[in-house]
Amino acid sequence: MTIKIVPALMSTLLCFSAGDLLAQEPDSCKAIKFADIGWVDNAANNGLTMVLAEGLGYKPKATIVSLPIALASIQKKQMDVFLDYWSPASDDTVKPFRDKGTIKVLEEPNMPGAKYTLAVPTYLFEKGLKDFSDIPRFKEELNGRIYGIEAGSGGNKLLNQIIAENKFGLGEFKLVESSEAAMRVAVARAISKKEPIVFLGWAPHPMNLQFDMTYLTGGDDYFGPDYGAATIYTITTPDYAERCPNAAKLISNMKFTTDMEAALMARIMEHEKADVVATDWIKKNPQWLETWLAGVTTFDGKNGLEAVKKHLDL
Repeated sequence: MTIKIVPALMSTLLCFSAGDLLAQEPDSCKAIKFADIGWVDNAANNGLTMVLAEGLGYKPKATIVSLPIALASIQKKQMDVFLDYWSPASDDTVKPFRDKGTIKVLEEPNMPGAKYTLAVPTYLFEKGLKDFSDIPRFKEELNGRIYGIEAGSGGNKLLNQIIAENKFGLGEFKLVESSEAAMRVAVARAISKKEPIVFLGWAPHPMNLQFDMTYLTGGDDYFGPDYGAATIYTITTPDYAERCPNAAKLISNMKFTTDMEAALMARIMEHEKADVVATDWIKKNPQWLETWLAGVTTFDGKNGLEAVKKHLDL
């Protein structure tokens, strides 16, 4: 049997690009549910992505939860996306979900070049606290405390493990678990009084500009080499690319740099809204739109780049 395609029909078919076909998603894909674990860099990543998603006609929403709850919510498909998986610090938390196949870690990282390990004010470093193994000598001055972030975070888990195993002689130390914001307040207070403090530090983060701080050596077996060199990955539901291919394409396209993150985070830490900060940054750096929106259409199948530029008055 021979099938004839008349010229008019062929012309119509050729009008549909691969991107147009990609955007044929069910209405359930219009709402993109982001996990936000309360870290400023996570707010920055979400802000950039959500501004673009809105310009494409989606309805993005971020919900603040702890890391374990974020992963459990993605496993249950109550959330779709998490843009801030720090590896190796959070590997132990992510591994059970990854092993069961109930979450998907995208193969290509969204940001290389980060780091995550213990730090001290530089004046304390200059007094001799330069390595994890030096901490016990300062136990009295430190009140036997190490300042972490929220309970269940990857960094806190590593520190609790170090304490439980009495590594570096830290068995009698107490980890102060609160939040990133509370830790920063404690560090700022200590530095204002030139008091000793040991805390979790990482980059990118404006704390590296806010505080005169130095990272400790010696934590390679736990935080990884090169001062806890970290790679940031994106996590989605396992079937997100099949259910919502256009939204998933946007998510997989989102790549960030440490300089970009630091610029965004500095303003967010001054209590500016993440979406406002992200919008301003994109307007000043529109060249990134070509990368982020490659192969992406609006929710209803129109040109994605043109729609976002119109949305942002570019």
